[in-house]
Amino acid sequence: MQVHATRSMEAAPGPATAPLPLSGEDQARADLYALLARLLLAAPDAALLASLAEADPICGGEGGHPLEQAWYKLTIAAAITEADAVAEEFAELFVSVGTPRHNPYESRYLSGFLNDIPLSVLRADLAELHLARAAGAGDFEDHLGALCETMRLLVAGGPGLPRQPLAIQKWFFERHIAPWSARCLADIANDPQASFYRLVAGFAQAFFAIEAEAFAFEESIDD
Repeated sequence: MQVHATRSMEAAPGPATAPLPLSGEDQARADLYALLARLLLAAPDAALLASLAEADPICGGEGGHPLEQAWYKLTIAAAITEADAVAEEFAELFVSVGTPRHNPYESRYLSGFLNDIPLSVLRADLAELHLARAAGAGDFEDHLGALCETMRLLVAGGPGLPRQPLAIQKWFFERHIAPWSARCLADIANDPQASFYRLVAGFAQAFFAIEAEAFAFEESIDD
């Protein structure tokens, strides 16, 4: 399943380095990060819903691991949900002339305020990685969707940016996603107005749990 890039993040000028090889597993990880970035930053259009509905199962399908179950539920929902309905739900949850029901930003969850110190820390870290907010991006860098797009770039690379070693991926994930994403996704999943996005949140929770386990396993091997 192909997902068009959100262009929330892009490479900033930096030194050229030799690219690392990209395995099939890492390509799959990058694709899932790209999908989550797309779904969290904007409502899916009819083409993306159709692509999701036709997507192959992950491993064993509807049974087995929570990630498989969450993927199965998301693809089934995509098959029976109209794009207009999902757009209305997205607006209800994340868009408002006042205060949205949900603000999926790192600063909001770590400090209680938008555009606060965690965003400054993130921007400094992104500068070290030669990444920056893409021109025209509507959301700040600490939006959960933008952080997923950053992870996609770290895993798979992009124009002007080679993919990064696993240690860098782990560092960024544990520093900017793991400390707060579970609370954010639980808030979305438990919102009575969430239907399709309850399943998006559930899938993100399951995927992030797999990522955390994999990073912990790699650390235990290194030790």
